[in-house]
Amino acid sequence: MNSLNDVRTLLATLPDADEQAQAQAVEREPQLTKPPGSLGRLEALSHWLAAWQGRHPPRMETPRAHVFAGNHGVTERGVSAYPAAVTEQMVGNFKAGGAAINQLCKTFGISLAVDALELDRPTADFTTGPAMSEAETVQAMARGMAVVEDDCDVLCLGEMGIGNTTSAAAICHALYGGGAADWTGPGTGVEGEAMTIKIGCVEDAVKLHSGGDGLDILMRLGGRELAAIAGAIIAARLKRVPVLLDGYVCSAAASVLEATAKGALDHCQVGHVSSEPGHLRLLQKLDKTALINFEMRLGEASGAALAVGLLKAAVACHGGMATFAEAGVSDKD
Repeated sequence: MNSLNDVRTLLATLPDADEQAQAQAVEREPQLTKPPGSLGRLEALSHWLAAWQGRHPPRMETPRAHVFAGNHGVTERGVSAYPAAVTEQMVGNFKAGGAAINQLCKTFGISLAVDALELDRPTADFTTGPAMSEAETVQAMARGMAVVEDDCDVLCLGEMGIGNTTSAAAICHALYGGGAADWTGPGTGVEGEAMTIKIGCVEDAVKLHSGGDGLDILMRLGGRELAAIAGAIIAARLKRVPVLLDGYVCSAAASVLEATAKGALDHCQVGHVSSEPGHLRLLQKLDKTALINFEMRLGEASGAALAVGLLKAAVACHGGMATFAEAGVSDKD
């Protein structure tokens, strides 16, 4: 993969869901000892997992989480409540086991990997020029593609990067219009004058970088960690690995793929809806309904990891429940 056109070619040939595995899941569902539809979205999740894992019954034995970290040149504009040095410090915290994502992964039996992408070389300030060159964008996407393992039952994707909610807001504003303030939230806790600056940066950046498809927008307004997330999503589709997206930044990274090739996110669920105000608006644009809403806005794949518990429940019920015939329970007439 040497250019964004190579990525476009790949997006045009993504595999579809496994219709046979999905049909087997749908066929089993009404035989289980419960009223039809009584497990609500758990039923749909088990069917979705079967379809995108390409097998029936689906499994949830090896969930994995991958957090990508990157630094953004736009932080020099004062768009964050924390300095850029916090990105590297938090990566150290992840690796030491001290972050929220570490605790969630332990709780739900998820293996965790963290990838720091050239933290000593932030992207360019996208209010004055493109955040990345085409080569840098492709390199980061390839980095993300390389981490997806064949034996993964579901991939939780997340990020860490001071300034990346500004990047996410700019991407969404560029793709979906509206006003810059519609997409720009507090991120790490900015308010007052800092929020005014942040909104202004998003507005200025989108005015500067108009036109092109989702991949062009990623290059101009994104970051290495966002590009890596996009690459991981593509690789997961190719390897029949369902994906759980995290919050606003992760969903914004994914949105550039859907904007380039409709259906590119069919193998993705969104773990949670962030309290960042732009996230719900983005999910509506993507026609996605998050699995939970706990008013979280942490990032680092925390919402996706929390949602793994729901996927495990869906698989356990679908595969473990007795059928009416097996249990000797009378079905409805």
